[in-house]
Amino acid sequence: MKNISLLLFCICLCTICPAQQNNKRTIVTTDGEIDDVDTFIRFLMYTNEFDTEGLIYSSSMWHWKGDGKGTTMVSEMEMTRNMYGERSELRWPGTTWMEELLAEYAKVHPNLLLHDKNYPSAEALLALVKVGNIDFEGEMDKRTEGSEWIAKKLLDDDPREIFLQAWGGTNTIARALKSIEEDYSNHKNWEEIKETVSKKAIIYTIMDQDATYKNYIGPNWPKIRIFYNANQFWCFAYPWKRVVPKSQQPFLEGSFMGPNIINDHGSLFKKYYSYGDGQKQEGDPNHFEGDISKITNTERGSFSKYDFISEGDSPAFLHLVDVGLDNYEDPSRGGWSGRFVQSTENPYRYEDGEAASDLNPETGEMDKSYPQTRWIKPMQLDFAARADWCVKSFSEANHPPKVTVMEGNTIVSAAGETVTLNISGKDVDGHPVYFKVWPYAEAGDGTVQIELNMDKAKVDVPKTAKAGEKYHVIIEGTDTGFPALTRYQRVIIEIN
Repeated sequence: MKNISLLLFCICLCTICPAQQNNKRTIVTTDGEIDDVDTFIRFLMYTNEFDTEGLIYSSSMWHWKGDGKGTTMVSEMEMTRNMYGERSELRWPGTTWMEELLAEYAKVHPNLLLHDKNYPSAEALLALVKVGNIDFEGEMDKRTEGSEWIAKKLLDDDPREIFLQAWGGTNTIARALKSIEEDYSNHKNWEEIKETVSKKAIIYTIMDQDATYKNYIGPNWPKIRIFYNANQFWCFAYPWKRVVPKSQQPFLEGSFMGPNIINDHGSLFKKYYSYGDGQKQEGDPNHFEGDISKITNTERGSFSKYDFISEGDSPAFLHLVDVGLDNYEDPSRGGWSGRFVQSTENPYRYEDGEAASDLNPETGEMDKSYPQTRWIKPMQLDFAARADWCVKSFSEANHPPKVTVMEGNTIVSAAGETVTLNISGKDVDGHPVYFKVWPYAEAGDGTVQIELNMDKAKVDVPKTAKAGEKYHVIIEGTDTGFPALTRYQRVIIEIN
């Protein structure tokens, strides 16, 4: 990290091929909870969509290893402090589970390549597995292999952003940033280095699972963008039955999960945790999902065999999957990772609170979770298709269609005008593609009236629309294969 030439990549950028420039770079930090394991299996099915550059074991307020000397700690976080009290370790799942899953991924990788040649090899992913800061919740005192790896990537000469996923605590990310500060804060180019690293890093965090963002990252690196998911992820977490609309729940139930994802889809999916499957995570005796008799009438609800347990961290990597919703640059647009509104207090922080609510048509009320739950059916069908890719040939499996809007994705209009959109869909499997077009009112400045006739949509802009306002129109194209797959285009109508 002392090599100054690495620090001046903002001045002299290296040449990157166009294909590489289109891929998003990402590093995962994970505490290894059951829902992290299931998230990791889904993550592997989407590694053809982005460049994975690190898989780092880290700790959280739920899971930490201890130092092996009997040293105890009490959580800084109120929830776990009250639950667990003073401990010398906490439900630690170890530092081999990613390697074990990658061994199973290696078995299905040849078949995945039949569907997309961009799937990375198990060997390439295995080389990215590092151990970060794991001894205690929020521990960031020590430099670790994982923290040094993150720091190295933040300082390399690749100008692309690095999307840092915090599936657990942010402590290993914090340690990486602290190391950069320690090594370069006395350098004459420090402010330039800090600005460049701040522009390069994006943190997507599922709650605050330790206090290191609050105590270190936020105060010392205030210009690092953070996407903070504290509400919407719950629909993909343990209490999903209390959050997910009834119309979407069948796609998380065992009658769908068992035959379409978990069973008969290769050895990797045999490792996917589901209710009543008999599996138990080493190091975590508090979980009882393997025994179906103990999960009826619980505070989470009653469950059947192969029901979804939790993938609370999947929204983090789903932000990188380009399904046509164009949400990466502006998370307030909404997509498979949820929808986030820029904080009024911090322009670098995007949150999913009340201001990011969408109207839930089942309840007729604004719902903090609906920006995520509205996509569950197409996400689950997409996941099922990728499970098929592990075991089926290209001709036997289904693949997503491509949707095109002839007029493009940004249209300038006057108030009261009618905008015509000419839509087309192409499906590699030869299936017909059917369209649905709807206004995403919450993502823009209001709603529009839409009339769809085959492949032509007429959009009536409100007569009351004001200059500078934007109206979002979502075009869904769904094929007729099984599982039926959906892709999108977002058209933003700007009022001149």
